[in-house]
Amino acid sequence: MKRNIVIATVAALALAGGGTATALAASGDDDSSAAAKKSSVQLKDDNRDNDRDDDRDDDRYDDRDDAKENTAEVKAAKVTAADAIDAALAKHSGTAVSAELDDEDGGLVWDVDLLKGDAWTSVQVDPGTGKVLGSHTEQDDDGDAKRVAAALKGASVNAADAAKAAGAKGTVTSVDLDDDGTAKAWEAETASGKGAESDWKVDLQSGKVSADKSDSHDDSDDNDSDDGSDD
Repeated sequence: MKRNIVIATVAALALAGGGTATALAASGDDDSSAAAKKSSVQLKDDNRDNDRDDDRDDDRYDDRDDAKENTAEVKAAKVTAADAIDAALAKHSGTAVSAELDDEDGGLVWDVDLLKGDAWTSVQVDPGTGKVLGSHTEQDDDGDAKRVAAALKGASVNAADAAKAAGAKGTVTSVDLDDDGTAKAWEAETASGKGAESDWKVDLQSGKVSADKSDSHDDSDDNDSDDGSDD
């Protein structure tokens, strides 16, 4: 369950010094943005296809651009999801709940979410060096912490283990606990060398990896819905 934690401006200032800040007021996702600017991995922003002036109802161009972006990120990220989680845990105590390779205006970071009691810590890790670039902590105020703790109770496979298991299927770009907290599995996304994305489930007890068919089913439903809306 990837948390999009919003923070106060003070968090962005703390990141400049590599420190940790506790959010006092919501303002925006400045933590990832500030860390991305410091990341050793800066991707070239290629907007050539964004200037195409046509209204063709064809997703091939978007798919191609997404694949190119995924390929660039996978090649640039030398630090794996599991290593990023280990780096975050080396600096902060807690339980890793998710890790995502995040592109902020061309700057690439691993964004790792840790849970300790009722506190969430978001840690940004450099995908090129494994260095922790920044972090911030805030108290849980919506019950997510209890739900996640309950879902992970008794689990034999942690987030880093899940990332390693899914790594046999491709380069892991994200690992996450199911949002509803009842699926008893980690969700992982991988990208191939050509940028093709695949979704997987990793069992919390056995570590067995299986294809996540729910996403493909949802995509199919969306396509059917889109087709019907044109009638």
